[in-house]
Amino acid sequence: MEDKGLLIVVSGPAGVGKGTLCKRLFAECGDLEYSISVTTRAPRPGETEGKEYYFRSRDQFLKMVENNEFLEWAEFCGNLYGTPRFHVESVLKRNKTILLEIDMQGAKIVKKAFPDGVFIFIVPPSLEELAERLYGRGTETPEVMQRRLAQAVLEMKNMKDYDYAVENDEIGTAVEKLKSIMIAEKCRVSSKP
Repeated sequence: MEDKGLLIVVSGPAGVGKGTLCKRLFAECGDLEYSISVTTRAPRPGETEGKEYYFRSRDQFLKMVENNEFLEWAEFCGNLYGTPRFHVESVLKRNKTILLEIDMQGAKIVKKAFPDGVFIFIVPPSLEELAERLYGRGTETPEVMQRRLAQAVLEMKNMKDYDYAVENDEIGTAVEKLKSIMIAEKCRVSSKP
């Protein structure tokens, strides 16, 4: 019996460790494909074009919006982020699993287009821990960090819109939970052709 393509959407507040968890998940799951988002924000130290993001100017991004090239897109803290439509659809057609790491706003849009997707919300152990992680990054101004913390509180109130919630207290444990969800979803009777 051949599996059909599986769309996994991972969301959570800024600083919760979504990127770290996803990187570990990819290192441990060879058949998983990553959807690389397009953004207008500047690259952080160590980020490279086409690996973490596709970095575009605001004008370039808006032209892509006009051409309906995004599955979803949103503005967050003054920057635009979008999921390229073509890549997601081509991975699913090849019966592969694709992971999207996107914000809540984008997840809601994707859920309308792909209601059979698996939606996972990553939560911090506490808001205090989340604040420490954000401040520890040292990549944003205090004002941006305060906006991100306020946004986190709002997002956590709406995590009921997701299929699963995984606490990122210890990275290894959280990754194992994510892998277990993927296995369970692949075994779900309704996911078989």
